[in-house]
Amino acid sequence: MISVASSALERLDNMDRPALANEWERVLKSRPPKAASRPLLLAALGYEAQVKKRGGLLQAEKKALAKSLQGVAIKPSNSPLPGSVLVRDWHGITYRVEVVDKGYLFKDENWSSLSAIAKHITGARWSGPRFFGVSS
Repeated sequence: MISVASSALERLDNMDRPALANEWERVLKSRPPKAASRPLLLAALGYEAQVKKRGGLLQAEKKALAKSLQGVAIKPSNSPLPGSVLVRDWHGITYRVEVVDKGYLFKDENWSSLSAIAKHITGARWSGPRFFGVSS
């Protein structure tokens, strides 16, 4: 880890959470996430101080990072994790769907979307996440 002048980090380290939130707004020009802990705010602001002092990633590093992430699907945070089991009662029948690495397992078949499963169950178009109660 590249060290930043210790005085900058000491200044941040001596701030309480409200002061770090104010510093976040000043430096990043946005409000910090409401649930962000003091250690998270401190780490993010320390990183920003390093970027300001040292210039951040080199262009070659940015390209290598972007290349390594090609084809990587990033699930939204409200998506159920593999291993989760979704249960829905519909017209007196209980339906169970297991979340797997590449989709969903329903009636011993792999499905690519919850919406397709919801349509299969109901015969109508549904938002699958909404049908199974996993939408935000």
